[in-house]
Amino acid sequence: MIDVTEQLQALLAEAMSALPGLIAAVVIFILTWFLAGFVAKIVRRATRLRIRDPETVKLLGLLAYWSVVVVGTIAALSQTGFDVTSFIAGLGIAGFTIGFALQDITRNFVAGVLLLLQQPFDIGDSISVAGYSGTVLDITTRATTLKTYDGEKVIIPNADVYTNPVINYSDLPLRRRQVTVGLGYGEDVDRAVRAFLKAIQSIDGVASDPAPSIFIKELGASALQLVVHFWVNQQTHSLSKVHSAVVKTIKETAEKQHIDLPYPTQVVRLEQVPLTR
Repeated sequence: MIDVTEQLQALLAEAMSALPGLIAAVVIFILTWFLAGFVAKIVRRATRLRIRDPETVKLLGLLAYWSVVVVGTIAALSQTGFDVTSFIAGLGIAGFTIGFALQDITRNFVAGVLLLLQQPFDIGDSISVAGYSGTVLDITTRATTLKTYDGEKVIIPNADVYTNPVINYSDLPLRRRQVTVGLGYGEDVDRAVRAFLKAIQSIDGVASDPAPSIFIKELGASALQLVVHFWVNQQTHSLSKVHSAVVKTIKETAEKQHIDLPYPTQVVRLEQVPLTR
């Protein structure tokens, strides 16, 4: 009878000593669920302003929710004397194994989330990335879809998009274009430059600020090489159409002003060599 009483007293003492930890664990666990819901709501509200895809917003909210739950659960278990270190080590090994097996999927997902949050480009922007150029059709957590200027649909994994330089042509409205013109060596350079600039400035779509400019690039084999720089507001005008108009205007101006735009020429000299016996 004494042994039973002592055992009961020992169990009671052990339970009483563990009671504060159990109470703390329950409190932490309850608070964790409330905090997880609050954090998930904040994440969904913040990402909804940046991300158009509702499924992605929902997914990010769930990730935030369960991240808080896992951390809170570990904190609660630590209050009960549970060996949290071994548990975390086990989770780490399992996570490493799963992550290694799904590394490509994980890399693309993480890169996709970062792209959606940072927004280096939007749907409809003209970009160049990973060797492809075109208009952005879609951005998901797995891949970015482009429509190339040749009308091809290209799906690029987000890991490649995130780790490569991105040129966003739509981010700034003004874009510079360049045309090279060969001017005859016998021409008055200043007169030709003034005539070309006056004609180019009158073209619809060529920006006045910055103004067009012409520079001498080099002394070519058969002509003086001029470089024409002009800017186009790509949000209001077509780059290719304005570029074509500039080339056409330069040719027409040269014809009207009798400015020589020579063809590449090559001199062939024939000499008679006396036959020797």
